[in-house]
Amino acid sequence: MLQRWLFGGALLALLLSACGGRAASETPSTTPLVIYHAGSLTVPVHALADAFSRQHPEVRFETQAGGSRTMARKISELGQQADILMVADYTVIDHLLKPQYAAWNVRFATNAMVIAYTDRSSYADEINADNWYRILLRDGVVYGHSDPNADPCGYRTLMVWQLAEIYYHQPGLAQQLGDHCPPSQVRPKAVELLALLESGDMDYAFEYLSVAVQHHLRYVSLPSQINLSDPAQAAFYAQAQVQVSGTQPGTFITKRGAPIVYGATIPKNAAHPQLAAQFLAFVLGPEGQTILEKLGQPPLRPPQADQPALLPERLRPLVAPSSQP
Repeated sequence: MLQRWLFGGALLALLLSACGGRAASETPSTTPLVIYHAGSLTVPVHALADAFSRQHPEVRFETQAGGSRTMARKISELGQQADILMVADYTVIDHLLKPQYAAWNVRFATNAMVIAYTDRSSYADEINADNWYRILLRDGVVYGHSDPNADPCGYRTLMVWQLAEIYYHQPGLAQQLGDHCPPSQVRPKAVELLALLESGDMDYAFEYLSVAVQHHLRYVSLPSQINLSDPAQAAFYAQAQVQVSGTQPGTFITKRGAPIVYGATIPKNAAHPQLAAQFLAFVLGPEGQTILEKLGQPPLRPPQADQPALLPERLRPLVAPSSQP
């Protein structure tokens, strides 16, 4: 579908050129602004696009959701074209796209890890922040998470398990939780677990707080020492580490625990970089931040960038230099 849209847009531009039209200009009314984004951003991206379209009715959007690492690899390894990439872990852009496929990275939102469930989940009226790991390890309880190699929520789940082992003084807990969660309970992206929760085929899923809020799920709020939400706990989070696939087959990247921070960029091969910058300015501005906050996705105020001077000019006034390494 995406390739057909892009081909159609390119063909129209060629025809306009032949007829003396404005082939060099961006034509959002005929070619969509393409956004690749983390699955956890599906609801916010749709809300942001709708709000932007009300102000700019000539702009159309085409969005693709997936695990953040998967979406980045579509650009770097498959050569696909996107105008904007929005990921659940800003380091995905740093590790998989910069500097060849993207020049800069804006950190724009935060989140927290929770355990989502429904009224039908086993022991739904018993589970809490003190006993959740005991509940999950009971016979017959089914829980899942996303693929660490595809989705940051997946490797963050493994980090939560490691930190829980330390926090609750339970040696071997991370291994026990892993052994009790077979590959059949792992999905490419965390939002795919929602259907299993709603059907009753899964009791619990490790998700972001924003996803649980947006989908009206019950959830266990984990202590700040393990939910990866609190910058004050950064040193404690760093005790957790997970190996994920690297940029080349057979290579690996070690991800260390850190506060959850989302990132966005405009890839170098973007078809509509100016329009993409206009939309990102809306996302990073007051109206966009209000939408994120209402959807349980706390925005960074102000957004941050390592090198603000590399950003498109219209984005520079909206960001501050990053205080994080």
